[in-house]
Amino acid sequence: MDPVVSIVAPAYNEAANLAAFVAALTPVLDGLGEPWEIVFVDDVSRDATLGLLLAARAQDSRLKIVGLARNFGKDVALSAGLAHARGRAVIPIDCDLQHPPALIPELVARWRAGADMVIAVRTRRSEEGLFRRTGARLYYGLMRRMTQVEIPRNAGDFRLLDRKIVDVINQMPERCRFMKGIFAWPGFKTETVEFQASARAGGRSTWSLWRLWRFALDGMFSFSTVPLKLWTYLGALSATGAFIYLLITLIQKIFFGIAAPGYASLLIVLLFFGGLLLLSNGIQGEYIARIFEEVKGRPLFVVAGKWGFDEPTVRTVPGTPADAPGPRDTAS
Repeated sequence: MDPVVSIVAPAYNEAANLAAFVAALTPVLDGLGEPWEIVFVDDVSRDATLGLLLAARAQDSRLKIVGLARNFGKDVALSAGLAHARGRAVIPIDCDLQHPPALIPELVARWRAGADMVIAVRTRRSEEGLFRRTGARLYYGLMRRMTQVEIPRNAGDFRLLDRKIVDVINQMPERCRFMKGIFAWPGFKTETVEFQASARAGGRSTWSLWRLWRFALDGMFSFSTVPLKLWTYLGALSATGAFIYLLITLIQKIFFGIAAPGYASLLIVLLFFGGLLLLSNGIQGEYIARIFEEVKGRPLFVVAGKWGFDEPTVRTVPGTPADAPGPRDTAS
C-alpha cells in the first residue's frame, strides 16, 4: 500500500542518534493507524550512519534510504527526501530528537481537520546561547520586513506538508535552497503547533557560526531584492549630501573667507565612498553568483544509491548503466 504519512529525515554523521530516533519514531507512526514510511537521506556521512541505516532497514522494510553521491548540504538533502517521499502527508524532521516525534499525531490531526501545512513552532530557544537567540530574533524580524513571503519566527523544518505543497516544492528548481522560505512560498492554509525543542540525543551540531552566516545570506538574497534596490536610495542620499557640502563650502569661501578643509577631510570622504562602492559591488556579486549557479542548470542533487524504492538505483560512474548492480545495492 502507498503510505499516507512519509517522514523525511536528512542524516549527516548521525550514528549516535539513529537507534534512539528510530525507536522513538516507529511506535508513534504505528499509533496513527495509517501506512507510513521513513525516507532517510544520507548526505555522505563520515561515520557509520549509512551502515546503521541499512541494518535498521533490514529489520523494517518501511525504512527507505537515499544515498547522495557527495555532501550537498542539509537543505538539498531535504529536497532529495521530498522528491522521493510518496505519502499524502510529508513531515520533515531532524534525526537528533530535538524535534519531538510525540508531536506528530497532533500535526496529522490538524491536517486531517483541513490544514494544508502544520508548522511546529518553538515556544522558547532556551537550548541555544544568548547570542544565537538574539541573532535569530533580529534576522527573522528583518526578513519579515524585507520579503513578501511570511516566514514564521522560531519555525524550522519540522512541519507537516500536504501532498499538493510537496508537489509545488518539487517543481521549484532553484539551487540555493533556503527551505524555510521555500516551504512558505506556496501558501495554502497554514496552522501552527507549539513545542519545546529538546537537547540533542547525541553528537554535536555541525552548524558553525560561518555556516549560519552563509545560511542567513542565502535566505536574504533568495527571497528579497531589497539589498539590491537599497543602493538607489543610498546613491541619492550620498549625492544630496555631497551637493549640500558643496554649497556649504562655497558659502564659507565666498562670504566668510574660510578655506576649504584639506587633506584629512578629502581622504575621509574618499575612503567612505570607496567602502560604499565595494560594499555595493559585493551585494551585486552575491546576486550575480546566484544567477551563475542557476543558468548552469546542473541537477540539484546526484543519487549514488537507493534502498527500498521500486525504481532502479541511479549511478554516477561514467559508462555504468543506470540499472546495473553495484557494491552499494541491497535488496529492496
